[in-house]
Amino acid sequence: MTTDSRHYWGIDIGGTSIKCGLVNSAGETVAFEQVPTLESDGPQAAVDRLASTIREVETRTNTTGNVPRIGMGAPGPMDLPRGMLVAPPQLPSWWEFPLCAKLTEATHRPISFLNDANAAAYGEFWLGSGAKGSSMILLTLGTGVGGGIIVEDQLVNGVNSFGSECGHIIVDPSPDAQLCAWGGGRGQLEAYASASGVVMRTRHRLAEYPQSKLRPFHGEAGSELTAKKIWEAASEGDDFANLIIDETAHWLGIGVTNLVHTLDPGHVALGGAMNFGGSECEIGRRFLAGVTEEFRQRTFPNVFEGTTISFATLGHEAGYLGAAGYARKQDS
Repeated sequence: MTTDSRHYWGIDIGGTSIKCGLVNSAGETVAFEQVPTLESDGPQAAVDRLASTIREVETRTNTTGNVPRIGMGAPGPMDLPRGMLVAPPQLPSWWEFPLCAKLTEATHRPISFLNDANAAAYGEFWLGSGAKGSSMILLTLGTGVGGGIIVEDQLVNGVNSFGSECGHIIVDPSPDAQLCAWGGGRGQLEAYASASGVVMRTRHRLAEYPQSKLRPFHGEAGSELTAKKIWEAASEGDDFANLIIDETAHWLGIGVTNLVHTLDPGHVALGGAMNFGGSECEIGRRFLAGVTEEFRQRTFPNVFEGTTISFATLGHEAGYLGAAGYARKQDS
């Protein structure tokens, strides 16, 4: 069997669904399946569903015997050496379950296990926005802020399986800084640049802007406010919504500066669902420009000139592609 004939499974575990991609050595997706997580059924039931899916797809694609390794990304906190999820809030029944050992037992393959944001980062590094370099940082902007770091072709996983948790760096040291909604501390990047942080900041200040299109979400209706609705209001010219997005770029630019000054990767990619329309939208382009300008003001000229900040390009495929790519790397 030649290297080019090998395929790798990339599995991206989420709270509601699990993405499963069979990927060849060139990074092409040969088959893709999405199975329900069904968290309340427990992790063993999910392992059984995954094993059944793997057998069925390999039979259908005639790849049985050519898939030596499985890559799997999952949300943290996690224990990578033991192959376990420690306490991810979206998967409470999976805590302390020997996930890797059970999937190996069911499929007879070794597992390359990594944090889901690190998996997405490796996908962007292998096939996406960071493919031309040897180092990069990915920040995933969603309900929280995830992070993935590659330095000289190596993922930063950390001694405590907490490496690359960029959302928990401190950007505001003031005593009244905003609290992270997901178990982190005060003043962390996630408290300011995640969808939950953006919504919280908006709700706190809505009373100051009675003319805003977001005013109906003041008070008890605030639970219905989302980052998408803030973006929609900004797209309609709402000054307050645009101010919130510009301030989000400010905080994210501070975080990017801290990370670049620590690692100097040459490239920072912004992924995740909260991109305010991304490169296809004027608001998204202004958001990216705001992050870049904040970084320019806070860094050194040669560092700014040597660093690219862009939107990620792989979208929802980054996680399973990165998990497959990491399995490929560990198989070489």
